[in-house]
Amino acid sequence: MPGRPAAPGSPPPHFSTGPHRPTGLSTPTDQSGPTGLSAPTGHNGSTGHNRPTGHSTPTGPTGRIGLIGPPPEAPVETTVRLRPVRARRPVRTAVALVCLVLGLGLTGGAAAGALIATRPDGAPAADRWEQARELWHRAPVDTLFPATLKGSGAGPGRADRNWTRIAVAPAGTCADALDPLLTRTLRPVGCARVVRATYRDATSSLVTTVGMVFTKGDRTRMTALRDRFTDERLDRRADLMPKALPAPGTAAASFRDPQRASWRVSVLTDAPVVVYAVSGFADGRTVTTPQPAAEAMAPGQTTAPAQSGLGHEAKGVADRVERGLRKAAAAAGREPQQ
Repeated sequence: MPGRPAAPGSPPPHFSTGPHRPTGLSTPTDQSGPTGLSAPTGHNGSTGHNRPTGHSTPTGPTGRIGLIGPPPEAPVETTVRLRPVRARRPVRTAVALVCLVLGLGLTGGAAAGALIATRPDGAPAADRWEQARELWHRAPVDTLFPATLKGSGAGPGRADRNWTRIAVAPAGTCADALDPLLTRTLRPVGCARVVRATYRDATSSLVTTVGMVFTKGDRTRMTALRDRFTDERLDRRADLMPKALPAPGTAAASFRDPQRASWRVSVLTDAPVVVYAVSGFADGRTVTTPQPAAEAMAPGQTTAPAQSGLGHEAKGVADRVERGLRKAAAAAGREPQQ
């Protein structure tokens, strides 16, 4: 918008290029810094730092010397935002590991069982039981009753014993080989066949008849019979003592029922067999008070069977024949099925 013309002789108007400042505030022009401190003098006698010729010191709108460099930066947030960490649950982890181990064990056991069941040489338990029942006519006589038996530490005071077979009887019935009362006691498991043999010791002064009763019972009935023998102590009753097997022309020629001195009866639960042994003197002497092997072997016994070691004879021979039977049964179970 046009204004009034300027008065003649008056100076031209002045337009300030800087920012407007309130009246009464003067622009500071002192460049000497704080009071009492003089500006540094350069080599050319001027104050301030030496600057190349032709360059002027930048000034701000008010005439002050401007700051060289970028303005101070705003504070930067240095805090890192952390990701939340889930709380650990050791109990849940342990349970998961236990479940994993159990699962692997069950899976592995099932696989192993299936593998064994399908192996041609791994007969099922029922088949092995039946195969053991047939050993009385399938196994050689030397397998059931070896010609010699070695008894390391089997005698009194852990003395060694050796026995020689001197007689073997044909397979018979329980009525022929056993006492009638013992036959009735074994009736719950049935009696298929009885096989017997007689041994003498190294001095031919002691003789022992050992026998095996092959039964018709299953595992449950054999276990029940074993428990009855244990609970009622039937293996220590003299009226259930097995019969002797005499052998004419041998050390056991006069070994009959009156000469029986000690005995042992063992009911097996891993095979349908009852193993027994009965021992006595080879010279034919009569024994009026026979003792079961367990009692005759006890320390401090002064009876004739105990003093002569006849309890050790009965147990030693029976144990070794029983071990041979178990080996034969295990071998029969490994035979390939026809």
